Amino acid sequence: MRYFFVFLFFIISTISFAQDNNTKEVLKANYASVIMYHRFGDSRFPSTNIKKEQFLEHITELLKPKYNLINIEKALNAINNTSLVKDRSVVITIDDAYSSVFNYAWPIFKKHNIPFTLFVSTDVIDNNTPGYMSWEQIRILRDNGVTIGSQTKSHPHMFRLDKQNIINELSISNERFVNEIGSKPRIFAYPYGEYNLEVLEQVKLHGFKAAFGQHSGIAHKSLGLFELPRFAMNEKYGGMERFLLAVNALPMPISDLSPKNPLISKNPPYYGFTLSNSIEPKNAIRCFASNGIKSDTKRLGKNRIEVRLSNAFSKGRGRINCTMAAEDNRWRWLGRQFIIK
Repeated sequence: MRYFFVFLFFIISTISFAQDNNTKEVLKANYASVIMYHRFGDSRFPSTNIKKEQFLEHITELLKPKYNLINIEKALNAINNTSLVKDRSVVITIDDAYSSVFNYAWPIFKKHNIPFTLFVSTDVIDNNTPGYMSWEQIRILRDNGVTIGSQTKSHPHMFRLDKQNIINELSISNERFVNEIGSKPRIFAYPYGEYNLEVLEQVKLHGFKAAFGQHSGIAHKSLGLFELPRFAMNEKYGGMERFLLAVNALPMPISDLSPKNPLISKNPPYYGFTLSNSIEPKNAIRCFASNGIKSDTKRLGKNRIEVRLSNAFSKGRGRINCTMAAEDNRWRWLGRQFIIK
């Protein structure tokens, strides 16, 4: 009998050791893929709409065991290296609080217990604008565990505002959130993904702990907590091929990004960054500019990457996306959006 208990103790200890090691192996990621939606099933606005059949394909994929659907707080803790998460962790965010979020998307999220964050600009809700949610609906989402984030008062092009108007957009909307849902949001999304360094600084000063743009890439600390990327999904760019690339992507940790200000004075910009020594192997990098502008990507020494464009960006917004092949047919991904005066 004594030998039986010794044997049983050995088996239990072995299983426990294996589980501990497995947990340490699985919880290894300090990054997450953040997906952004706007409208659902509203084909009048294809640039901000995802078709219902596309969305259902996304949900079917995300429910597979290899993905880890987490709320935005867990993702930010991982990005801050406070507590790690599983590889292929995915965060869902939705901008603008359109009615289709409440009427169509939320019942699906609720059915499958999928957390998400809703970014709200307060004026359209206060004005009872047709096609948008109400404060009562937003409170229902909050009471069901949905994270409510801010997207300013009036959803302006914030880089065009002077300092006082930037402050007004943030402070007045924060007051409205406190009055309607009992607290001001801690997470911010730049309207149109646009910001300059002054806007970024004011977002920090108004008590937000993180802010998201609309440039593609994996959310990771190397760009800072106030320039976090998201993969935007719409009718044109919401097909399964791109979606699979996004939710299986890996970060491209960098430093010494140039130019630091996304509001550029030189067009085209001289764009460059330094790869982290943690990236192994350092495969070839390919960078692509929006609107078919040709790019020349060069590696200087082991880690420095410089990108030069053949033509200037058109007025408005321009993007450069850089990718690097990783293991298991996955890709490292770094995106940057520029604002052209």
